[in-house]
Amino acid sequence: MSVLVYIESEEGKFKKAAYEVASYAKEVAGMMGTSVTAVTFNAEDISELGKYGVDKVLKVGNDKLKNFNAEAYADALKQAAEKEGAKVVVLSQSANSKYLAPLLAVQLQAGYASNVVALPESTEPFTVKRTAFTNKAFSFTKIDTDVKIVGVAKNAFGLKEVQADAAAEDFNPELSAEDFSVNVESVDKATNKVTIADAEVVVSGGRGLKGPENWGMIEEMADILGAATACSKPVSDMGWRPHSEHVGQTGKPVASNLYIAVGISGAIQHLAGINAAKTKVVINNDPEAPFFKAADYGVVGDAFEVVPKLNEKLKEFKEKNA
Repeated sequence: MSVLVYIESEEGKFKKAAYEVASYAKEVAGMMGTSVTAVTFNAEDISELGKYGVDKVLKVGNDKLKNFNAEAYADALKQAAEKEGAKVVVLSQSANSKYLAPLLAVQLQAGYASNVVALPESTEPFTVKRTAFTNKAFSFTKIDTDVKIVGVAKNAFGLKEVQADAAAEDFNPELSAEDFSVNVESVDKATNKVTIADAEVVVSGGRGLKGPENWGMIEEMADILGAATACSKPVSDMGWRPHSEHVGQTGKPVASNLYIAVGISGAIQHLAGINAAKTKVVINNDPEAPFFKAADYGVVGDAFEVVPKLNEKLKEFKEKNA
């Protein structure tokens, strides 16, 4: 019996979230007195996984699984869980895993707890702490099924290095034509940009910037900080920025370590989507803007004066600490 963890990769490479779920799985395995088995799909280099507590890696190498396919991946993970006798399966809370988890739960007849932010309160009964009410509260959820699936919220646990070696084993699950009833025809990606999902820092702009022509200072700040750029819903609705940058309850969720909002008033739908950000900074010329009540730090001032000066200071700091 082992704790099974799905390690996501993109073009064969692992991202920070992959190591975070591995670290989480290792701690859970320690609580249960067992080991950690990871499943990877067409990953190039698995050597780093041992560093974060993985004892064994089941390597799935299949050209048909080059692009994410929820049905096929769920079937493969089900077979891996049965092979390893896994009673706990750990996933991230990426867009792909959110799609995958319910399918896997059905196949394993497992209970699924999403948005988990801490190690289990206990393993018997298996009880986890989760965010609730759009990150405004926490709930403690007990999973009674034989197999449990845990979705770990981004940046909720962090990385825990243990410096071990992971054994590798080729794994070839039996997949049927039904697993490929939906296929990816093509994938279009933004290049040379940090994505909102992967960013440690997000710089976001709202209607207070008055037009798309003023977005240069937002992009400059993002470039200095190595951040992703984002926007409020009205901005994307007006076509100032692409819809892929819209964050909020009806857009992309943000769970970055730092979220900087410039010229965003802080409507409840926007705040619901960024509540999981660790530190929130708001720059707005309206001292009554709702965002100030949710922010950790706030600057009351004209963005067209504050942001350029802030960018200069950030550049100076970066040059001195390069």
